[in-house]
Parts: sequence; C-alpha cells; structure tokens
Amino acid sequence: MKKYVIDTSVAVKWFSKVENDTENALQLRKKMLDGICSITVPDLLIYELANALKHNPKFSSRDVKVALDSIFNMGIEIREAEGLMIAQAIDIAFRLNVTVYDACFMSLSRMEKMPFITADYKFIERVKSFKGIIRLSEMEIY
Repeated sequence: MKKYVIDTSVAVKWFSKVENDTENALQLRKKMLDGICSITVPDLLIYELANALKHNPKFSSRDVKVALDSIFNMGIEIREAEGLMIAQAIDIAFRLNVTVYDACFMSLSRMEKMPFITADYKFIERVKSFKGIIRLSEMEIY
C-alpha cells in the first residue's frame, strides 16, 4: 500500500472545489477511502484546515465543523506533535528558511519515509533541495 504525508493545501481542495488540482485531490482521497493508499498528517493540519475553511466566505461555522468531523472519520492517521518531529521541523525551518508549520509536514515525511504531497507550488520552489516532495498536479493517482 502506498503511504503519503499531505499538507493542508491538499486537504483544503477536498472541501473548496474551485481551485486548481481539485480532481487530483479528490482522487487521492478516494484512493485512501478505498484502502489503496494511506495518509498521515501532523495534528497541525486540523488547525490549519479549520482556519482556512473559516476564511472561505462560502463556509459557515457548521460547515467547518462538518468538514473537520469528516477528516476525523476518514481514517487519516493524525500524529500528535512530539519532540523529535518538532526538533527536526525546527532544523528544517532554519536550514531552508521556511516556517516551522510547513517544516512539520516535511519532518513527518522524513521520519516516516513517506513521500510528501503538496499543492503549494511556491513552497516547492523554495525547498527544492528537500527530497521526496510530490506536486499534487503531477501525482499519478488514476
């Protein structure tokens, strides 16, 4: 079974279907729900996703709660922040000049030896030296 770490830019597309790469994001979610792949995320994704959806004018408080409930019910493995992941994230953040938030996803990917999928292409350009990042738009999921 293929295993991935995704960031919030991918999860947002599951609920805000007006952006590029939505079809790839939905296909990835379907593959996970069908048991073809698994997804692991740091618990930070929950907070970032709730905040991103809160700022979408199409979402009410209830809509955000429903979206987050669905995340908890999808079978995504949610990892709590812990010492080694945070320590590595801080090192990555300093080395690549990115936020510790973004580096948490990278740290989890490295720790679990799983490819890291993102739809944040500006971010990818900033961290070219980090191995194992997959652009959502280039992911073969069909």
